[in-house]
Amino acid sequence: MAGASDNGGRPPGGGTPDDLPDFPDEWGVIVVPDDLAELADEVAAVRAELRTGPPLTRMQRLARRPPVRRLRRFGTFLVRTPTLIIAMAVLVTVASLFASAWPGPPRQPATQRTSSTNETPIEKLPAMDLIDTADGEAVSVRGRLPAVVLLTEGCDCAKLITDTVAASRPGITILVVSSIKPSTGVSASDVLPTARTPAADGKTLVFLHDQTDTLRGQLGVGTPDGTAAVALVDSLGKIVRVHQRTASVETIRPDLSRL
Repeated sequence: MAGASDNGGRPPGGGTPDDLPDFPDEWGVIVVPDDLAELADEVAAVRAELRTGPPLTRMQRLARRPPVRRLRRFGTFLVRTPTLIIAMAVLVTVASLFASAWPGPPRQPATQRTSSTNETPIEKLPAMDLIDTADGEAVSVRGRLPAVVLLTEGCDCAKLITDTVAASRPGITILVVSSIKPSTGVSASDVLPTARTPAADGKTLVFLHDQTDTLRGQLGVGTPDGTAAVALVDSLGKIVRVHQRTASVETIRPDLSRL
């Protein structure tokens, strides 16, 4: 074993190697052996000192086994996973609440769609009976098809009725319906200015009284406004078109050919 140098392991000249600080004086002389086996006694003493603690219990030894350690890690994972899911759910809920409460861009008001024409408010003309103003007899509106139904209450529609009769082809019935009952019976001759009756041309003109204004509601047309509402019905009772406001026969002329 190498002995200590005469100067206490210091290099010649009294300095320290690599300018390192000196060891404390209480450490004494430090000797590093060339053979580490010479330190076996010191190693045994340190190991004995480390074993001075109390012995492990059976549960402690069981807990240190690899399968038990893996089971404990798995249990920890099972406990942490629901916690993570709950935390994510809480975050999503809070984010949704903030998103719903956050004021967005102002919405443009919806534009109300208005039109004087409605293609199919209902599929077919309702089956109902109205009163013929000429003789007071009940008339089935679906028994006179194909037909042009004119709702004329509040409307000065004599010219419209005359022009509609003239523009209709033979076989078409013109039903003039009003919820206002005339003081005297009204017939075709009271409206048409000429002596030529619709029957001579194969056409039929009938004035009907709808006391409860049911047909207007069934057709889905608005309240009277000084113009007529017109429904065009084919021979099968199917409503071809409904015009909410009509003051001239030119409005319905393109649809007359479809009856």
